[in-house]
Amino acid sequence: MWKFIKRVFYILVIINVLSLIWGRFFNPIITIIQIEGLVKYQKLDRDYISYNEMGDHIKRAVIASEDQNFYKHNGFDFTAIQQAYEDNQKKKKIRGGSTISQQTAKNLFLWNGGGYFRKGLEAVFTFTIEKAWNKKIILERYLNSIEMGQGVFGIEAASQYYYGKSAKNLTKSEAAWIAVVLPSPKKYDPKNPTRAMIRKHSRVLKQMNYMTLED
Repeated sequence: MWKFIKRVFYILVIINVLSLIWGRFFNPIITIIQIEGLVKYQKLDRDYISYNEMGDHIKRAVIASEDQNFYKHNGFDFTAIQQAYEDNQKKKKIRGGSTISQQTAKNLFLWNGGGYFRKGLEAVFTFTIEKAWNKKIILERYLNSIEMGQGVFGIEAASQYYYGKSAKNLTKSEAAWIAVVLPSPKKYDPKNPTRAMIRKHSRVLKQMNYMTLED
């Protein structure tokens, strides 16, 4: 039994190493989260595109909405994590403090859900992609893999789904709306926003003016 466990462990390590190498140059063939969506919704709507095909509006929008220190941290924004913890204690409402790098690690290599084991793996993968890749690759993989609706993955599929156009043709406002739904893409709809979403959209639009993209 011990030999079997060791063999499985080594196989998993090899698979993960190969996945990291593959991810340095290519988008994933499929992810665990995409399989989950396909099983649940009987649908897998995605269309991988290159970094340059995405347009700048959506890049600035998601950074402004999700991780304004994206270019400054090494995968973990401990200030944001602490702030999220304090907000959750006060409001009794779950607010995430994950960076774009952490979300990329989860979306590409792991699965939805919590637990210390998954979080531990997420930390390992986050550290690794920050060392083995660069911010441009991480942002491209993130924008191609994020879940944007029921069975909808990636910014190109989301752009077509919500606005009937390519991501590069999104207006500043449309990009901000897509970014605003990211915390709960299966729950929120940019075409039927709540008051909280409208307020956040306004904030994201303003913050986008100060977001500078780095290559």
